[in-house]
Amino acid sequence: MCLPNVARAVVTYNVLSFGAKGDGVRDSTGPFLKAWASACSSTQSTTIYVPKGRYFLKNVEFRGPCKSKIKVQIDGTLVAPLDYNAVGKSRSWILFIKVNRVSVVGGTLDAKGSSFWSCRKSRSNCPVGARSIMFNWANDIVISSLTSINSQLMHLVINSCNNVMVSNVKIIAPDDSPNTEGIHVQGSTDVTIKGCNIRTGDDCVSIGPGTSGLWMERIQCGPGHGVSIGSLAREYNEAGVENVTLINSDFIGSDNGLRIKSWARPSTGFVKKILFQNIVMKNTSGVKISDVTYKNIVGTSATKVAVTFDCSPTTPCTSIMLQDVKLNYHNNTPQSLCKNIRGITRGVIRPNSCL
Repeated sequence: MCLPNVARAVVTYNVLSFGAKGDGVRDSTGPFLKAWASACSSTQSTTIYVPKGRYFLKNVEFRGPCKSKIKVQIDGTLVAPLDYNAVGKSRSWILFIKVNRVSVVGGTLDAKGSSFWSCRKSRSNCPVGARSIMFNWANDIVISSLTSINSQLMHLVINSCNNVMVSNVKIIAPDDSPNTEGIHVQGSTDVTIKGCNIRTGDDCVSIGPGTSGLWMERIQCGPGHGVSIGSLAREYNEAGVENVTLINSDFIGSDNGLRIKSWARPSTGFVKKILFQNIVMKNTSGVKISDVTYKNIVGTSATKVAVTFDCSPTTPCTSIMLQDVKLNYHNNTPQSLCKNIRGITRGVIRPNSCL
């Protein structure tokens, strides 16, 4: 006997059914957690649906493991409290922890971070600050078509995760907002970031220790501090960074372009197998990198020194390759600066190579 394959229906949990209010005033934290508990305990694939509206949320933790796949479909806006202390003491606003096969699709996160930035700038007695959305110890994650506005600190954090896809995410914060990295990846493997537009006050993408197999493409960065690996060597025993690729991306008005940052101290950490390719830079403030292949980079520099390799005299940079680098500075040829570096060049190099 042949039986037809029948797809199992997806169960949908609408947060309004659990008491959430889309007026941006009444607290919807409890209803969101109740919807999560129902979805997490279901043996069928589920969707948590957030309709149009503004939903006031305090710190919220969506904890696994769960029994099946969960999609969080957001058609509305999640709004943090105006009082930065309400979420700023717990390091994260929205946390997914120890979950597998979770998708977050659509919607806007409005973290109301401006009052927290003012506190930090005034050097007052401020809380540690909250990252808008964090994924800790998670696997098989999709974050798509999400917009994050005015995070207190980092907008999106991927920590100790495996197999993560981030696509068509938009991140917005003023260029003077402190420590508002767009996407931070650390301790994670097989992460893809593509088609994202990031305008913020710190690194568009920051890459921490223990990152391996990070693929980035079609990133629009600026304002911001560019794409940075590091800072590294904070600890002596530290995992390395390897197999990182950035291609087909634009940097417009970013304070920096591509950097690898490290403290000048001994460490077991390392950086290897890095590729930056097909990058367009417009009015950036320099390129500061080490231990990478740097291929087909064109554009303009905001400073006279467009390319800087500043490496340690005790552990110089090695195996650097520049290929077809064409940068201008106010229609003139910019300068390059090299310290303690060994490498090779291929093709046209402007500014003149100092390798």
